[in-house]
Amino acid sequence: MNNDKTKTMQGQNFTTTFVVNVEPSEVFETVRDVGQWWTGEPGVEGSYSKIGDEFSYRHKDIHYSRQKVTELVTGKKIVWLVTDSKLNFIKERDEWTGTLIIFEIFRQDKKTAVRFTHAGLAPEMECYTDCSNAWSFYINESLRKLIETRDGR
Repeated sequence: MNNDKTKTMQGQNFTTTFVVNVEPSEVFETVRDVGQWWTGEPGVEGSYSKIGDEFSYRHKDIHYSRQKVTELVTGKKIVWLVTDSKLNFIKERDEWTGTLIIFEIFRQDKKTAVRFTHAGLAPEMECYTDCSNAWSFYINESLRKLIETRDGR
């Protein structure tokens, strides 16, 4: 298994950005309410409202990950450290462990941009294609729809 620095300091990470016509403070609160947009069976369990909180995400027996909230800058940034992971569809099941999940929220042309980065999720990783496709759905579809309409997917 790679250590934390190896995974998060790789040159390439998965990143996607979208822009909405919603205030940054509202976007921040919606992103922070992870259980509303990161869906699955059984989904999200635990706390995620303050630094030091920990929560897990599980989708059946396919994906398990545990995140620790390491940074919260109201209206601007949220960072989670993946402290444990088990992806049952790849050989190195703990591939996410030691990676960072980062949300940056900022003004762009009188609107609000959300830049999502999974630092350490690099193209050379076995799960990159499946995981980046899943993140694209959760960020660009579920989260974005929840922010814009208050109804996630």
